[in-house]
Amino acid sequence: MRLFVALYPPPDVVRHIGAYVDGLRIGRATADGVNVRLANADNLHVTLAFLGDVDEGRLPDVRAALDRAAPGWREPSRRRGARRPDRSDRWRHPPEPVPESDLAVGPVPAGGVAAVAGGPVARLRLAGGGRFGRGRFTVLWAGLDGDVDALYLVSGAVRSELRRSRLPYDRRLLRPHLTLARPGEWLPRAAVDADLADLAGYVGPWWPLAEMVLVASHLGPRPTYDRLGSWPL
Repeated sequence: MRLFVALYPPPDVVRHIGAYVDGLRIGRATADGVNVRLANADNLHVTLAFLGDVDEGRLPDVRAALDRAAPGWREPSRRRGARRPDRSDRWRHPPEPVPESDLAVGPVPAGGVAAVAGGPVARLRLAGGGRFGRGRFTVLWAGLDGDVDALYLVSGAVRSELRRSRLPYDRRLLRPHLTLARPGEWLPRAAVDADLADLAGYVGPWWPLAEMVLVASHLGPRPTYDRLGSWPL
């Protein structure tokens, strides 16, 4: 089984970024029948940990690791060891004041964390974007803004529990992003650059970090994803 742990944005966030992408060159190219491999709206996600191929017999161990990680990421000791890239890079959209009308649950005080019943809730939004690779390896993505530190803590907790259970996972540093398209060489470079410039100004609605999902992916011309379970955060 090819497994990963992901964060799925809620439907209103998916609709918002979807409508924006429709107006980009990648969206218009898709409407014209050009195969720029636009991500399916149902599959839009942020990967927190990639396990890769795991024997099906170890699936209970994976579930047990996530059972421990889901509540464990909030432990104060984890904040001291969270690994993250230099925040001076382009992975985070410049911070802005948070209008109360943009929030799903109550106002957000300084620091961007809303206090609600059951504990503080991390708030996120899709904002900005970037590109991986060049030529036929080009991938366009949307970035994240808000309580991004929480993603590093959740990812760190998941990876710690996977390591404790001697399960495989990709040890590269987390780079939070949401893949939008893999245009490769189907679009001229100028069109890709223009989409990148437009993505830099994108800001989506706020949403709470509510749950993580264990996913099995099946590769092919049209990859499919099966959600095997979710854990509240």
